[in-house]
Amino acid sequence: MNFTSIGDLAMGLQMRQQNQQLKEHLTRLSSEVISGVRQDVGAAVSGDFAALSGIERGLRTLEAYKLSTGEAALFTGTLQTALGQVAEMGAGLGVPLLAAATTANPVQVDTLAYTARQKLGAMVGALNLRVADRYALSGAATDTPPLAGAGTILSALQGAVAGASTVSDIADAVADWFDAPAGGGGFLDVAYQGAAAGLSPFLLGEGDSAELALTAADPRLRAALAGVALAALLDDGLLGGDTLARGQIAERAGTWILNAEPGLTALRAELGTTEARIDEAATRNSAEVAALKIARNTLIGADPYESAAELEAVQSQLETLYTLTARVAQLSLADYL
Repeated sequence: MNFTSIGDLAMGLQMRQQNQQLKEHLTRLSSEVISGVRQDVGAAVSGDFAALSGIERGLRTLEAYKLSTGEAALFTGTLQTALGQVAEMGAGLGVPLLAAATTANPVQVDTLAYTARQKLGAMVGALNLRVADRYALSGAATDTPPLAGAGTILSALQGAVAGASTVSDIADAVADWFDAPAGGGGFLDVAYQGAAAGLSPFLLGEGDSAELALTAADPRLRAALAGVALAALLDDGLLGGDTLARGQIAERAGTWILNAEPGLTALRAELGTTEARIDEAATRNSAEVAALKIARNTLIGADPYESAAELEAVQSQLETLYTLTARVAQLSLADYL
């Protein structure tokens, strides 16, 4: 019988090689157990990366849509809050103005005129909101506040009513100033500082987008501001000394404010519809991401139970190799003899 033996040096090299191979195998299995993804992706897809590439591209695209829908949700949510504040401020002023006009109480009219001035400033501030470092109601000019200050608006209105002497003339002058088209020297030229074009649509998905074209120049917002501005003019001494006429102006202002409420409600309802579309798109995209991740895991996922069993076997082999190496290292010629 023939026996083949190897020398000590060759045996040492062989054990080191086996040790290295087992360690590499151990590292690969440990990574697969932790990540749940096979290390050799090429073998997992049999060299055909087309399906995997499509899945990865879909996931990256959906990640971009996730950012866009998140920003759109932030915009619409903040806008809804601002419009709610404007509506509440108007609602809290309209009825008291009508009541003051009915009682013809000059002190009450004066107090409400002062309140109207304060609320006009607050409404302008609410509409000049910034979301994600962009002005939401300036249209395409997102780096510019949409409205000039309340002082600028009232100064322009004082000039508009300067030649008016009756309640009707004053009310008509204020209404004309707010309704004047661009170039007519009214609200759109003096108060509105944004762009005529609306904000660029937010992409929600493949072929789906949400358009937020609302600006502070919207006629419904101008109507809400007009009634409050008319009442605020009384705080500047409009028709001073004529208690009856001042009460009639307060009545007109209160009526305008209440008449503007349905428009604000419709505006908030439209915004709510957009919010619902954004939420639906975000839910749909999340479901698609989950489906793509399942498909990717089917292609390149590592079986956790199989990987764990192999890992246990490799650990056992490595321990056995260390034991044999230690015993071989203790061998000597003296012990053999």
